[in-house]
Amino acid sequence: MNDSTPIPYTLPKLLPAPLPEPLPPAPTPTEPRPPDSTCTSMLKSLESHLWPREKMGREGAEALSNQELLAVLFGRGQRGKDVLALAGEVTLYLERVTEPPTLHDLCRIHGIGHGKACQILAALELSRRFLTRRHRIRIRKASDALPYLGSLRGRRQECFAVLTLDGNHQVIRAHEITIGLANQSQVHPRETFACAVEDRAVGILAAHNHPSGSLDPSAEDLVSTRRLAEAGRLLGIPLLDHLIVTAEGFTSLRERFPDYFVGARGW
Repeated sequence: MNDSTPIPYTLPKLLPAPLPEPLPPAPTPTEPRPPDSTCTSMLKSLESHLWPREKMGREGAEALSNQELLAVLFGRGQRGKDVLALAGEVTLYLERVTEPPTLHDLCRIHGIGHGKACQILAALELSRRFLTRRHRIRIRKASDALPYLGSLRGRRQECFAVLTLDGNHQVIRAHEITIGLANQSQVHPRETFACAVEDRAVGILAAHNHPSGSLDPSAEDLVSTRRLAEAGRLLGIPLLDHLIVTAEGFTSLRERFPDYFVGARGW
């Protein structure tokens, strides 16, 4: 054999690389449950038949307190606080405020996040849309209008609102017309009666707040009341009363100045 003859060479076979072991499945994210020793538990102090859901199923929603109704709405509490304790804190807050709560306000309560705050606001809005529209309140005297004017109390700016009324003096809708400065609100008959025409109302009741807390009408209040009453007579949509409301009470300008409302149908 000649030394220059090439020697045949065979490449070794490469073994396939081993496959990596599969990763274990990721755990399903769940909200951590607090240990019993650190949880403020009001439910555990109650017999199971007195728990809010069980009580509602047995006695109806009307038998539940505000705290229990909120507990049913929430469904569960949060770390360190069970649902009934959390609902109690929200109830105390809602009973103290003088204005409708906002999403930001509710989220400031410890234990109330975006989701629960939205639940509260949705429940309040549904109540306003369905119950107040289906069961209209008939205004027989000035104080009957106060449930619709609660948002004016405690406001830091003077706000002007109008209740549109049907032929039976039942409230059609409540409208916030203007939000003014700290001590005055610009009122014009055009904006005031536009909502009445839209609602096909046969009368209106006007109201505004005094941030100062005074229940005495100012000179501007009397001038605007006369202008609104005159405009109402021309349009055939009389101004039935003008209320001043504060956190402490209210004043009816019709009771104090009946001559301003000549021609307006009585309650």
